[in-house]
Amino acid sequence: MNVVKTKLEGVVVIEPTVFGDDRGFFLESYNQRHYAEAGIHASFVQDNHSRSGRGVLRGLHFQKTKPQGKLVRVTHGEVYDVAVDVNLSSENHKLLYVPPGYAHGFVVLSESADFQYKCTEFYDVSDEGGIAWDDGTLSIDWPIKNPVLSDKDIRLPSLKEHVSATT
Repeated sequence: MNVVKTKLEGVVVIEPTVFGDDRGFFLESYNQRHYAEAGIHASFVQDNHSRSGRGVLRGLHFQKTKPQGKLVRVTHGEVYDVAVDVNLSSENHKLLYVPPGYAHGFVVLSESADFQYKCTEFYDVSDEGGIAWDDGTLSIDWPIKNPVLSDKDIRLPSLKEHVSATT
């Protein structure tokens, strides 16, 4: 397993060791001992799995008072993940660890994608928050111009509006 540090404190890209032959492949997507040796001391309490079609954008989401750390991976298809602007796919097998305190989002680049993630805190609908995907102050270079958004994500505030509402 190779752990690649990013420009964001605690956010790392994980490149697992993949054993493959003409039958297919095998990899460890999570091993508590190996992750601890790499400095990731997360305790996961919930696993989630979403499937989305091309152009679906999910995010930028977070929990306000009970932040979730997330270990994310794509088991089918490809997404562009904006925590550190990286493509995650079923072909490259990369995982991304996003510690508690960061907003997170992705957009599907393939026909469809299965996105799976482990969380360090239980989801609480009353604690969810988010930032508009197209907030210009974030300077996110999304690889898509007209994403498919949920009603909830369409209504997310800008970062400035979010900060104003919480102070």
